Amino acid sequence: MYRFQPLRKLSFPLLACVALYLCGCAPADSSNASGSATSGDSAAEASAVEDNTTDEHDHSGWWCNEHGVPEELCTRCNSTLIADFKAKDDWCDEHDRPHSQCFLCSPELEAQFAARYEAKYGEQPPKPTDP
Repeated sequence: MYRFQPLRKLSFPLLACVALYLCGCAPADSSNASGSATSGDSAAEASAVEDNTTDEHDHSGWWCNEHGVPEELCTRCNSTLIADFKAKDDWCDEHDRPHSQCFLCSPELEAQFAARYEAKYGEQPPKPTDP
């Protein structure tokens, strides 16, 4: 009965180390030019900077850093949403985006979307790169 006691004491730390290793490993392409690992949206930004392309960004998150709106509402990233906004007569033909997201016609809208981001994350959103 006392013979396996040392193994019992080591089983939890060993299991915890294995779990951390499996959950904490980042994909190989998520390192920036200096070789340090990045996570989330910064990984997509780092690879865009390395490749000198800004056309594409990671759409898996809640927020579209490029356009300053939630991804689920971003018509410039998801063109399938355009018909719904046009059907609701919510479209700015001049800037090719919904009126409700046109920061060029209504700059105050940017603050409204920023408030949604701040309510969710407790900090200001990144400044849109293509408002």
